[in-house]
Amino acid sequence: MSEQHTHRAAANESPYPPPPAVLDAVAEASTRINRYPEVYPTTLAEAIAAHHRVPVEQVAVGAGGAGLIQQMLHLVARGRRRGEALFAWRSFEGYPLIAEGMGVPVRRVPLRGHAHDLEAMAKAVRRRTKLVFLCSPNNPTGAAIRQDELDAFLARVPRRVFVVLDEVYRGFATDPATADGLRTLPAHPNLVVLRSFSKAYGLAGLRVGYAVGHPGPIAGLRAVTMPFLVPEVAQAAAIAALAAEPEYAARRREVAAERDRVLRALREAGVGAPPSEGNFVWLPLGERTDAFEAACRAEGLLVHAFPGEGARVTIGLPESNDLLLKVATGTAWSRP
Repeated sequence: MSEQHTHRAAANESPYPPPPAVLDAVAEASTRINRYPEVYPTTLAEAIAAHHRVPVEQVAVGAGGAGLIQQMLHLVARGRRRGEALFAWRSFEGYPLIAEGMGVPVRRVPLRGHAHDLEAMAKAVRRRTKLVFLCSPNNPTGAAIRQDELDAFLARVPRRVFVVLDEVYRGFATDPATADGLRTLPAHPNLVVLRSFSKAYGLAGLRVGYAVGHPGPIAGLRAVTMPFLVPEVAQAAAIAALAAEPEYAARRREVAAERDRVLRALREAGVGAPPSEGNFVWLPLGERTDAFEAACRAEGLLVHAFPGEGARVTIGLPESNDLLLKVATGTAWSRP
C-alpha cells in the first residue's frame, strides 16, 4: 500500500489544505524562524479574545488541546496531596495517558450507551477530586452533551472542582441542543472551555489550542506555560485562520453533511453507528474490530481501531468516505 493511495481516516485530521490566506501568513512568518517568538503568545491570545468577544485575561494559549490538558493536570499535581482527575470512559485517550505520566490519579466513569453519564459522574465526585474532564462531542463515540445536561451537572459539582469542557470538535456539531461552553461560562467560575485550531481549522501540524475561562484559572494556566511555547509560524496561521472564519465554517458544514450521509448509509445497510456531532463516526464492532481494521487497511483506508470495542473513522473527502462504506457494508470482514 503506497503512501499516495492511503486514505488517512485515523487521526481526525481535516481533509482540506489551508486556505491561501493562511498559507501566505505561514510563508511570511517563516522568514523569521531564526528568531524566537513572543515569550507568551499575547498577540494570538488577543485575536482569540476578540473573536469570542471576551477579555484577553480569559484566554490561555497552549500547544494544542493536549498541551492545555497537561497544564491543567500540572495545577492538580501541585501540593503535598495530589488531587485526582475524573472522566468518562471511553473518552479521549490523552486524559489517562497524560495524567498517569504526571503522577495524577485518575478515575473512569463508564459511558451510558455512547454518551457521558453525567448523573453518575456527579455522584463520583469526592473530596479528592480536583478536576473533571468532559469531552463534547466525545472522542471517539461522537456523542455530544446537551445544554440541559451540562447545566444540571454544573449545578451539582462543587465549585472547588474544576470542570474542563473539551470542545475541540464542537465546530462540527449541528444539533442545536448541543451544549455551548462559552455561553455557559459566565455563571460558572470553575468551568474551563478547551478549543483547538487542529480540527475546526485544519492546523493539526502546528499544535495550537486555547482555553477560555474566568481570570483566576486562566492565570493559573498562564503561570505554567513554557516560554516561547507557540512558534510565530503557528501563531500567524491561527490568526489568519480566525480571519478566514467564513471559509472554515463552510468547510465544517461540508464535513458535517458528509458525516450525516455516511451515517444514513451505514444505517440503511444495517451497520450499527450511533449519532455523531464530531468529524468522525464510531462503529461499535466489539470483537470484530480487528477484522474490520484489517479490511480497511487492505483497501488503503487507515482507521483508528480500539481492539474489542470499535473503530473510529474520520470523515474525509467523499472518495474516502465511500471507501469506508464499501468496507463497512461488505461481508468478508464480518464473517466468523
